[in-house]
Amino acid sequence: MTDRLTARERVLIFAFWTGLAILSAVNGLLNAPGFIRVMAPTGPVVLAFLEAWLWAAFTPMIFRLSARMPPERTRKGLRLLLLIAIGIALSITIYLIVDVARDLIFMPPRRSRHRISPLEEVARFRFINQFIFYVAVLAAGYARSYFLRDRQREEQATLLKAQLAEAQLNALRMQINPHFLFNTLHAMSALVERDPAGVRKMIARLSELLRHTTDSSARDLIPLRDELDFLRRYIEIMEIRFQGRLRVTIDVDEALFDALVPNLILQPIVENALEHGTSRVAGMGEVVIRGRRNGEQLVLEVRDNGPGVRRDRVQGAPEARTTRGGVGLANTRARLAQLYGDAARVELSAGEQGGAVAEIVIPYTRSDR
Repeated sequence: MTDRLTARERVLIFAFWTGLAILSAVNGLLNAPGFIRVMAPTGPVVLAFLEAWLWAAFTPMIFRLSARMPPERTRKGLRLLLLIAIGIALSITIYLIVDVARDLIFMPPRRSRHRISPLEEVARFRFINQFIFYVAVLAAGYARSYFLRDRQREEQATLLKAQLAEAQLNALRMQINPHFLFNTLHAMSALVERDPAGVRKMIARLSELLRHTTDSSARDLIPLRDELDFLRRYIEIMEIRFQGRLRVTIDVDEALFDALVPNLILQPIVENALEHGTSRVAGMGEVVIRGRRNGEQLVLEVRDNGPGVRRDRVQGAPEARTTRGGVGLANTRARLAQLYGDAARVELSAGEQGGAVAEIVIPYTRSDR
C-alpha cells in the first residue's frame, strides 16, 4: 500500500479545507461585529482562508504519518508520545502563524502593544483548537489507510481467486488432452494392419487436432464455429475407426456460430457417446449434435442410439451408462462450474426413442468477431 496521495485526493483535500474556510469566514462576519471594528472587513475572511490552507498543506504529511505509524504499531508508548509531540508542534506552528498574521497585518499598531507574547499564549494552551484539527486529520488518515489496505486485500483475494480458477481450468483441460490422445492412439493401433491408409489419414488429422489444442490452450472461451471445426476433424478420425458404421449429423444454425463456448466442451461429450453408446450397437451407430438458443441460454445437445442410460446397473443386464457418465461428463461438469457457477449445467438422460441424450446449457454470449 502506498502512502502517496493521488492528484484527485489532493484536489479533494484542498476543496474540503476551502469549503471549511468559507463557512468559518461567513460565521465570523455574522457573529463577531465587534471584532470587525478593530480589524479590516476582510480580516476574518483572510484569516479563515490562511488557517484552512495551512492545514490543507500539512494534511498530506499527516496522512503519510498515519500510513507509516498505524494504530497497531502505536500501542507502544514511545510511538504514541511521538504522534502527540508532532501534533502539538504542528498545532503551535499553525497557531503562531495565524496569530502573527492577525497581529502584524490586521491589528492597529496601538492595540498590538497590549498583546501578550506568543509564548504566553502557547502556555495558556490557546493552540488547543489546532490540536483538535490535527487529531481529526490524523483520524481521517487512519480511515484512509484502512480503506486502502482493505481494498488491496480484496484485490489480492480476487487475483488469487482468478489464478486458482485458471489453474483449475488448466488442470481440467490437461485431463482432456491425454484422455483424448490415448483413446485415439488405441483406435489407430487397432487399424494398423487392417487399414494402413486410414491410419495415415488418422495420423494427419490427429496432428491437426494436437496443433489446435496447443494453440488454444490459453483460451477458455472460443466461438462455437471453432469448436465445431475441431469436432469435425475429430469425427473424421472416428469415422475411419468405425469403418463405415458411424453416421454423425451436426445440426446447428449458423446464427449461433459466434456464440462463445468453453474450449473443447463438445469433444468429451461426443467421445462419451461413441465409447459408451454407438460402439455397443451391432449395426450403424448414429450421433446427432444440435444447438439452439433458449432465451439467454445456449443449449447444446449430443444424442446417440446406444444402449441408453440406466440409473442402477442390473446384474446380467446389457451394459449401459449411469446418469453420472464417464470421465468426459465429470470433467465437463467441473469446467462449467468453474466458468459459470450455477448458471450452467450438463445432464445425461435417456432418449425418448432409445439411446442417450447429453445436454449442455450455458449462458448465451457472443464473441466480438
